[in-house]
Amino acid sequence: MISKKILFEKASEHADAKIPLQVWLSTAKEAGWKSLEEIRAVFPATDMVGPLAIFNIKGNSYRLIASVVFDARKIYIKEFLTPTEYDKEKWKKWQ
Repeated sequence: MISKKILFEKASEHADAKIPLQVWLSTAKEAGWKSLEEIRAVFPATDMVGPLAIFNIKGNSYRLIASVVFDARKIYIKEFLTPTEYDKEKWKKWQ
């Protein structure tokens, strides 16, 4: 799991990601999603791979990988990746 602080430290290498990540974080905190369909109502390009939600950040410039526990209404951020990093599939270790 990546804390909010570590998420923004990791994203600091990509200055253009800061505002989109802040928007995602504030939206996710307020959401209380119960299903993928509810997530997609706000973030249409989101996909699920097992228990992991793959969010496209900044028009698909980055991927945010998070474990979503719908029953508990919890989101655990796992990774923040560029498309190149995402394509290496190391993030799948969280499945």
